[in-house]
Amino acid sequence: MHGGGSETILRPALPPGKTPQQPAENTTSMAIKMQPLADRVLVHPLEEKEQKKGGIIIPDTAKEKPQEGEVVALGTGKTDEKGEKIAFTVKTGDRVLISKYGGTEVKIDGESYLIMREDDILGILG
Repeated sequence: MHGGGSETILRPALPPGKTPQQPAENTTSMAIKMQPLADRVLVHPLEEKEQKKGGIIIPDTAKEKPQEGEVVALGTGKTDEKGEKIAFTVKTGDRVLISKYGGTEVKIDGESYLIMREDDILGILG
């Protein structure tokens, strides 16, 4: 029965030391309005921490492109010669090592993402 009042939202318990302003790891379930096709993967590049060299802060324009990212969405899958689907090696939420200049940069809801073939992912970080 819905009484028409307020709704109660249940949230998972936070790990010790985390506050509601700091999301717990592995809770990055973003609603992305984009589905890659075939063997393509949508990756959210992870920004590097602010770098300091000898007390000098390196400006954003001089920083290298990120080489780590998080897999946000998987495509429909690659098919082999027999027409059977080939399973992805990576899965959503995996932290991956990506090529410096690999993939195509896209903006979705103001956030930067990379669309790349699974073959362009260099490895899965543990």
